[in-house]
Amino acid sequence: MEEEDRIEEGSSNNSLSLRRVGTGSSDRRWVDGSEVHSETPSFPEIRDGDQNSFGNLRRRLTKKPKRADSLDVEAMEIAGAHDHNLKDLSLLGTIGIAFQTLGVVYGDMGTSPLYVFSDVFSKVPIRSEVDVLGALSLVIYTIAVIPLAKYVFIVLKANDNGEGGTFALYSLICRYANVNKLPNQQHVDEQISSFWLKLPTPELKRALSIKESLETKGYMKTLLLLLVLMGTSMIIGDGILTPAMSVMSAMSGLQGRIKGFETNALVMSSIAILVALFSIQRFGTGKVGFLFAPVLALWFFSLGAIGIYNLLKYDITVVRALNPYYIVLFFKKNSKQAWPALGGCVLCITGAEAMFADLGHFSVRSIQIAFTFVVFPCLLLAYMGQAAYLINHPDASALIFYESVPKILFWPVFVIATLAAMIASQAMISATFSCVKQAMALGCFPRLKIIHTSKKRMGQIYIPVINWFLMIMCILVVSIFRSTDHIANAYGIAEVGVMMVSTVLVTLVMLLIWQTNLFLALCFPLILGSVESIYLLAVLTKILEGGWVPLVFATCFLTVMYIWNYGSVLKYQSEVRESISMDFMRELGPSLGTIRIPGIGLLYNELDQGIPSIFGQCIARYGYKDVRKEDSRVFEELLVECLEKFLRCEALEDALESTLNDFDPAKRSEPDQELDTYVLSSSSVGLSMEEDPALEYELATLREATESGLTYLLAHGDVKAKKSSIFVKKLVINYFYAFLRRNCRAGAANLTVPHVNILQAGMTYKV
Repeated sequence: MEEEDRIEEGSSNNSLSLRRVGTGSSDRRWVDGSEVHSETPSFPEIRDGDQNSFGNLRRRLTKKPKRADSLDVEAMEIAGAHDHNLKDLSLLGTIGIAFQTLGVVYGDMGTSPLYVFSDVFSKVPIRSEVDVLGALSLVIYTIAVIPLAKYVFIVLKANDNGEGGTFALYSLICRYANVNKLPNQQHVDEQISSFWLKLPTPELKRALSIKESLETKGYMKTLLLLLVLMGTSMIIGDGILTPAMSVMSAMSGLQGRIKGFETNALVMSSIAILVALFSIQRFGTGKVGFLFAPVLALWFFSLGAIGIYNLLKYDITVVRALNPYYIVLFFKKNSKQAWPALGGCVLCITGAEAMFADLGHFSVRSIQIAFTFVVFPCLLLAYMGQAAYLINHPDASALIFYESVPKILFWPVFVIATLAAMIASQAMISATFSCVKQAMALGCFPRLKIIHTSKKRMGQIYIPVINWFLMIMCILVVSIFRSTDHIANAYGIAEVGVMMVSTVLVTLVMLLIWQTNLFLALCFPLILGSVESIYLLAVLTKILEGGWVPLVFATCFLTVMYIWNYGSVLKYQSEVRESISMDFMRELGPSLGTIRIPGIGLLYNELDQGIPSIFGQCIARYGYKDVRKEDSRVFEELLVECLEKFLRCEALEDALESTLNDFDPAKRSEPDQELDTYVLSSSSVGLSMEEDPALEYELATLREATESGLTYLLAHGDVKAKKSSIFVKKLVINYFYAFLRRNCRAGAANLTVPHVNILQAGMTYKV
């Protein structure tokens, strides 16, 4: 926004104090380092003893404050909704939110004891206790290193104002380096950086070097964007497999317990539960969390209690698995067979990424408390109890969870397990909603309808299209694979891929934003990246056995998101290139012989500055849609009120400037009196404002325009590839991107403007 457009609301004080500051140099700068505007009014020279005079008024008149957006008032009403850290929340309130996380975040990881050892020992038969202890040690340290050490203590801190996930990391990086291909800032803000306000250190120099590389090298921006899109695509792919795997694992406990409950019955019952699960998503994360949290709390209690029971009854010495040397013995004994088994161990951390991706629904502290004091100890007890049972019953590995449950408790535990399996899917479903919303905000996903299900927390959302798409895909996966063993082969590849993407992005955050010591910053990717790379090699052995499924899903979503971003960038660049000047707009009306009609027009466009070229077109179509009951009066009244304040503040500044020019400190009758402050009577200023005919004329014009009504001008721009473009570009822009734009949420619906007052103009850009 240009300098002359910046205003702020006037002070409510009854008097104004004038202070003036002498610079002693022709190169005048403000305290923030910016140069004085060239139109700065001249001031009389001040003696050294008078340096503190007139500074406040001079700063107000010369460097106008930042513009107060008319939407800020609305934003302040829900400002608390963005404070995901909830610093003022009591301990009891934090515990309450932590209780909700059990029903949303930890369902997937909490139900992993249903199938982890079953999958591991389907690859490696149990021949000795080394097999059991080695697998148990792998599971223990996998949970301790990745979910606990990585996510709870490090990754959760790299949130973007309370939002988590790969796109939140990308958004955080974009605010410190200009790497986003769709600018979301003013042109004059592009060079502003908090780095320059800090003392020079090796870490700061390194951060500035990384920042410069990211901003100046186009291929670096593209690689970073592709990395983020790949991570987000894998989260969505994981959101398809998680419900199918969890529900089928729980229902498989009935096989062998109920006569005639075979594969067809398993598939049909799983589909019925999946339909019920996705049908309740519209009620919102908060209600679902309160509904599911008690069930998951009972589930974790059952896991811990059954684990303790099996430890005490069968073999408490399995705690020897805390010695990581058993992992070495496990690989020595099983050699090549150990690699596929390692891929099964990955299943114990499925849903770990949801701890970060679901952060927008909760808070950092609540997620940390729930995992550290409930989830982690209960999972360790559950796996240790199953290992103790397997040492005495090595043939029970196929259905180890239900076999290790005391017979008298089978049916109660089965009911809880089934409910927990349904809830387990909630973690990745909510994570998918969050990731899609973040992608839309950064111009990387077609516009969809988003429903905010909470008035207090902006992160709790529901996206109907994504919800039903996930449901259909889950039903197809269950119908095609028809077995948890086959789904398990596909499960895990997407999870490990997302973890590796998060590791790379958090490392970049450490170097660029946190400015961590180089040795500590490199330890993070070297240690955790090495562990995750080993797991990735293990799960890649399952590609031909079903591991291709999440890769296909991820590739499809990656293609859609990249095409949308590519087309949006070309469209934005065309709008910037063809934007028109204010002088052209002033000459446009008379040159065309048009008549100015009374009223207020609001132009919606995607440019962060300038006037879009579409505003100068004569071709437009008036809104023809049915009248809907929409209350836009609140926004319109707020807009008019802000415009009145703008006019009055502008008149007040002119009056103050005029008064200051009339004041000459050299004519004071008491020269020995220190020139500290000079108070201007607000009554005299107010009197001059009331007598200002220009102000009265502008206010009258505003009232007349308000009575005539408001018109909402929506710019609808399309892009088409030039005839000279290559075939691939024509295919992507003219067909794929055009198809996505035609089928995404329209601008009128997305902005919820009154349809009876819409004036929509279309324009096609050649790119």
